[in-house]
This record gives sequence, C-alpha cells and structure tokens, in this order.
Amino acid sequence: MHFEPSRIDGVVLIRLDVKSDARGGFARTFCVEEMANAGLPFVVVQTNISRNIANHTLRGLHYQRTPHGEPKIVSCPRGRIWDVAVDMRESSPTYRQWQGFELSPASDSALHLPTGVAHGFITLEPDSEVHYLMGAAYVPGAATGVRWDDPAIGIDWPVQPAVMSEADQGYPLLKSA
Repeated sequence: MHFEPSRIDGVVLIRLDVKSDARGGFARTFCVEEMANAGLPFVVVQTNISRNIANHTLRGLHYQRTPHGEPKIVSCPRGRIWDVAVDMRESSPTYRQWQGFELSPASDSALHLPTGVAHGFITLEPDSEVHYLMGAAYVPGAATGVRWDDPAIGIDWPVQPAVMSEADQGYPLLKSA
C-alpha cells in the first residue's frame, strides 16, 4: 500500500500494490500496521456497502458531529464514482476546502477520510457499489451533512445528479466565510 496525502489535511489516497499474473490480481486492501506506520491509526468497528442502481446517483455530503466522528476508508469495488471530501473541521487549516477523487476497480485505490470530513459521491456508471470501512459506529442523533451544491464550498461536480434523497437535497446552506 502506498499513501498519498491530498490537499485536505488528513485525507489520504491509498494506492493498492496489486500483484498481477495470468490469473488476475491480488492486493491487500487494509492493514492495521501499514496504516499506523503511515500515521493513520485505524480500527475497523463496522463495514457498510452502498449499492447504486442508477447512473448519476448522488449520496452525501455526510458526516457526524463531535464527539461521534466517523473516520472511514472508502473504495469502489464495482462501477465508477467521483468521490468528494469536504473538511468541516473549523480548526483545520483546510476548513471548507474540498477535493474530488475518481474511484473504481481499475483505480486500485481507496480513500481515507478522518473524523470531521464530510463525504459524498456521484456515480459515473450504473450499478456502482461503494464499500466503507468505518472507524466508529454510526450514531443517528449525531448525523449531519452539507448541501452538495452549497456555494460556500463550490464543489465542481463532473455531472448533474439524476437521483438523490430528499434528506441530501434538504441540508441547509452554510453561511459564506
């Protein structure tokens, strides 16, 4: 595994070291020791999967309020997504900054998102699947989100969403900084 810091503090692209031969490929997708050595201590307490039938399905931008933050490692084992991280940590030097990453089986990568970073994605192919390794349990009362089209953040989505939940459409806009 190779760890590439992003421009958002604590968001790291994890490149898998794929060993390929005539049978196909093999890669380690998670290792506690390698994560810790990279300065990303992570204990998996829950795993989740998101199945998305329609192309251009948007989910997010979700995170949990302190003290119930959810660090996560996100990958796309089927289909293709454009994954977005938004720093919602007021004390962070990258507060309200965002970055997008294309994830797919061909990218051989995953994304580490620390506590306090909102996460969302839009599918770029139908039948896309997103797999989550969670470093904390989900607490419904702590769940919150950021509007996908909030001008205070200014995410440049690659396509317009075709499908999204009412909840994701209904998050209030942030006040401009």
